[in-house]
Parts: sequence; structure tokens; C-alpha cells
Amino acid sequence: MLGMGLVAGSTSGGTAWSADPSGDYYEEPVKKLPARNFDVVVAGGGTAGVLAAIAASRQGAKTVLIEMKGYPGGTVTEGGTTLHSFFNIWKPFPGVKKRQVVRGIPNEIMERLDKIGGWAGFGDMKFGHRDSVNTVVDTELYKLVTFEMLVEAGVYVCVNTLLAGAIMDGSRIRGVIAESRAGREVFYAKSFVDCTAYGDLAAFAGADYTEPNDYAVANSFGMANVDIDKIFKYLADRDGIRESAEGRRSGEDGRVVRVQGKWTVMPDGFRKEAGKIGLQSATTTVYDNYLMFVKPNLKMSVSPTDRDAVAQAELELRKRQFKAVELFRKYFPGCEKAFIARTSPRLNIRRGRLITCDYDIKHEDVIEARHFDDDVFVYSYHDDGRYKVKDGGTYGIPYKALRVKGIENLLVSGMLITADRRAHQSTRNTVNCMGQGQATGTAAALCAHKNKGTRELKYADLREALEKGGVYFEG
Repeated sequence: MLGMGLVAGSTSGGTAWSADPSGDYYEEPVKKLPARNFDVVVAGGGTAGVLAAIAASRQGAKTVLIEMKGYPGGTVTEGGTTLHSFFNIWKPFPGVKKRQVVRGIPNEIMERLDKIGGWAGFGDMKFGHRDSVNTVVDTELYKLVTFEMLVEAGVYVCVNTLLAGAIMDGSRIRGVIAESRAGREVFYAKSFVDCTAYGDLAAFAGADYTEPNDYAVANSFGMANVDIDKIFKYLADRDGIRESAEGRRSGEDGRVVRVQGKWTVMPDGFRKEAGKIGLQSATTTVYDNYLMFVKPNLKMSVSPTDRDAVAQAELELRKRQFKAVELFRKYFPGCEKAFIARTSPRLNIRRGRLITCDYDIKHEDVIEARHFDDDVFVYSYHDDGRYKVKDGGTYGIPYKALRVKGIENLLVSGMLITADRRAHQSTRNTVNCMGQGQATGTAAALCAHKNKGTRELKYADLREALEKGGVYFEG
């Protein structure tokens, strides 16, 4: 089932080719690439891609997942501090009932984590009403659980494999080119889903996009030999808790699993130096002596698709990680012997390329709790605490917002949709991306089965399949 041992067939290995004497270019010789045929190709095995591949394969589609790292999970395992949010945001609205609004495959992942002690549960927010439930996962166990679920669903998993190009037939994608240590190869399919976060497949296919570069990048890390209770007490004694949540920690319920402090009560030296490295004041954990996410941020002057600028940013972020540990050791009780226990393999983005789709979700759609006649799931959380979805309700993610404009058989999921930055602060969040993934994977499989383009698929068929997959809809 796994693509890790794939033999790519004949390549040009061992053959030397001559280049232009000036060194300005190199003309790669034409060669035949080995090809495989699938119903659905999912590019990117991150937050959305895992869900898209599982959903497509469960619909009976022959599905391949192409992921450049050696494991699935993406931002869930590398870039966040908590999963926002499976529930409606009811706490700021007296009388509004709590309800879980994102279910389906995302909830199955949580159930699997629960069986092996890999999360803190749906933790209750005690301070701060930006969210009402805080969901913290063990990042390493999340990688394991999602990898197992992909294989169990029958997905052909190609990790350590780089997406390198798209093969087009007019406005339709015929296949993608991928590269691994086994060589270059082609994956033909009927339907495609771009879950790369950077919009790589859409860009290769010639889709329209922008690169707003309006968020900082980050490389979060795990910090061990710490005492979150002492950190919490230090802040609480100074009336310095901005947000906190309780859940299961080291197997015991009712423990602090999230804390975010007010900068105004931080020690002067810490506050000044933390500002220089863009240190976020929120962290989460599922273990007594470990902070799962400590996040220094960096605002790049150019898009994170710029390779050379990213190389400089990667080094700077690792310097900032080291500085962050020094600050915790110096200023916070319980952190005197802290050390870096985990880093992300590369920096994390909040958005890179922004792909033009048939519909662009607006800020008013989010805060006014608007629904559409082609909703594929519903959502409630907004990352900017100044905004709330009206009356503790939900808004809908429409299918048309996931269809790439001008391309017949390509869908997108994750942080690469939504031009309105304020709306994007909702649609880019992890649980929203999970919901998008299940929706696009399901739709891609149905399109492949019916031999239809994304716009030809009947919404009634998609809605029925999503409901069977456990997706919750309002009304």
C-alpha cells in the first residue's frame, strides 16, 4: 500500500549531459518517465491533505497522496499551538448551547488519539473567550495515527516525494510529475486536490493567484524540562492570565493544558527581548514537563515562496528559538533547565500563494453567520478575538470556494483560499482546514467516479456523501 518503495523505472542516472558553455542555462534531455494511473491525486499530506486522501479513498477512489516530508500532519504537528475549533464559540453568548460542529473524519482522528493517550481532550477554556474549547494533541502521535489511517483507507502513500510539475491538457490537469530518490515519475488521474499550503499544484497548473505576504512565518519548537504549573502561577499571581484551558495532562484530567499571559505583567527584560524575536505568549501541552509549542515569529519582506529569502529566515528563526529558551531559563520559575526537544523541519507559513477560486469568502460571510446553498461543512471560530461569529452560530464553507477558477478538475483545501485577510483568520485554522480536506477529497472522488469536472458535480450527490461521512450541517 505504501509508495515509499516505489521503483520509478528507467532514469538518466549515471549519464552526464553537456550544458551551455556560458552557464546561463541547461537544456534537460527528453526522456520517458514511468507512469501510474489513479482516480485522485492529493498533493500535500498536511492538515487538509490527510483528510482529503482518506475521504477520497473511502469513496472507493484509487488515491495517491504525495508528501515531501516523511510523515503526514503538516501545521497540526509543526505550526500551531492548539486545534481551533471543533465547537461553536458559545461562551461569549449567554444562553447559547454548546455543540460540536466539526465532526466526520476530523473527529475520528481525535478518537484514535484518545485511545493511545495522544491528546488533552476537548479542554474547557477557563480564561479568554476567543475559543470555547481548547484541543491539544501530541504532535508525534498525531503523525502516527494519521499515517495509520491513510494506509487503512487504502491510500497509496508517497512520502519523501516532491511535487515537481503538472501535465496539462487545455484547462484540465492530466497528471503530475513527482520526484523522489527512486527518480522522476508521472501520476495520471481524473481529479486533483491541492493541499500543499503553498498552492504548488495550482501554480504549476497555471491557476491565477496572488501572494499577499501579510503574515509572519514561524518555526515553533517543543521545550522540555519545564513546569507549566509554575509558569501559570507566576502569571496568575500577577493577574496576568489572558487565556487558559484545562484538560487531560499526563493522564490526569482537570490540569492546565494551555496558558497565554498578558505582556503587561511579564518581567521587563523578558518583554523587551521577547518582542525582538516575535515570541508568541501562548503555549500548550499534554505532558507535565513539556511545552508542546513555543513560537518565535518573523515577518519576511518578501513572499515565503522565495527560496533564498526563506534560507535566511530559517537561520534567523533557529537563532530566535535559542534566544527564547534563554529567556525562559532566566525569567520564569520552573524553566531553569529548559531545553529544545523538538523543532519543525522547516518554517511554517500562515499563507503563501492565494489561489483564485470560483468564490472568495468574505469577512461578512464569517461574522454574519452566512450559509450557502452549497455548504460542505460549517465552522465557528475566528482567530482575531475582536470578531465572533454572530450569536455563537456557524457559517458555511461553500463548495464553490474550493473550486479553482479556470481549471476543470482541481480543488484546493487549506490556508491557500480566501483573499480577505480577516476572513482568512478563520478559514486558515486547523480544524477548518480539516473540514475542507474531507469535503474536497469526497468531491474529487465523486467527480472521478462520474467522469465529471468539479463544476459538473451535482451538489445533492456531494451533500449526501458528506452526510454519510459524518459531516455536520446546520438545520
